[in-house]
Amino acid sequence: MRERDVPSAKPLLDKLGVKPESSIAALGIKDARFLAQLKTRTADVSVGRLRKDLDAIFVAANSPAELERLARLRKHIKPNGAIWVVSLKGKQARIKDVHVIAAATNAGLVDNKVVSFSETHTALRLVIPLAQRG
Repeated sequence: MRERDVPSAKPLLDKLGVKPESSIAALGIKDARFLAQLKTRTADVSVGRLRKDLDAIFVAANSPAELERLARLRKHIKPNGAIWVVSLKGKQARIKDVHVIAAATNAGLVDNKVVSFSETHTALRLVIPLAQRG
């Protein structure tokens, strides 16, 4: 087995960049284990509610229509924050990366990382382009 074929032993929250001081919102995420891990890592987690100046928003999306809210979500992250779009992967997926990337572009965001969120879901990180950060 080649080195790059070996699954990463790095914990999911580390891959997602969640730090103890992070301010996080989770919208539509149904994974109780993930939500518990978030709350263990940082005390600043809101589930189902948006606030301003968030370090990261984790948002579940299962249809192209659900991606239309990315522009609104962008207003809630810090300039160096991220929106993680969590969606089904494989044959069950109703949206593909190309849908997420197109919606991100329309919202003034760029994609810069993809993470295997779970056996059934993938997460694509969207950020404000460097040239637009204030």
